[in-house]
Amino acid sequence: MSFSYDDNLRGLLAERCAAFPHLGPTELSAGLKRAAVAVLLLETDDGSGEAAFLLTRRAKGLRGHSGQWALPGGRCDAGETVTQAALREIEEEVGVTLHGDAVLGTLDDYPTRSGYLITPVVVWAGLRPVLHLNHQEVAFVNRVPLAEIAREEAARFTTIPESPRRLIHMDINRTTVHAPTAALLYQFRELLAGRVTRVAELEQPVFAWR
Repeated sequence: MSFSYDDNLRGLLAERCAAFPHLGPTELSAGLKRAAVAVLLLETDDGSGEAAFLLTRRAKGLRGHSGQWALPGGRCDAGETVTQAALREIEEEVGVTLHGDAVLGTLDDYPTRSGYLITPVVVWAGLRPVLHLNHQEVAFVNRVPLAEIAREEAARFTTIPESPRRLIHMDINRTTVHAPTAALLYQFRELLAGRVTRVAELEQPVFAWR
């Protein structure tokens, strides 16, 4: 299955985001720092016109989660909404300036072991955005076709001795992405398929707990 990067896909995703029953903060997330990430949708760079999302590799010099796969994003500044934070982080990390009309919607808040409550924001990048990477934050990026995460076998679940919760992995382009990024991408994959699937209880690997 492939997905064309066109107005039909944008309309479908906007419709499903609008209908998505968003779960926001709960008592269990009290005290967590707010953060936002972007599921940034754009074309693949092979000329096929296929839809993709942007997956970044965090720079190794960063204090937190260096070298890990991530979606563009970070901590919300004082007074920022999650959508404002996601758009700012897109600009700071990959040099693409977008505005509120690029936002299709938000998915569930995800509490992390490292003390953040992450809101995924689904963003449409438009035609042929030019990326300018901030290498202090981003080592490199991949444009991952949506078809890659739509595969049934892309999501795997395991367990670890340290937690009774299921650990999620997303196998993408011959590498493995772990939660929290894997959990957020899994929920987006489910949205793409027309399903509502909760992910807040999906576990992260121990190395991501810090």
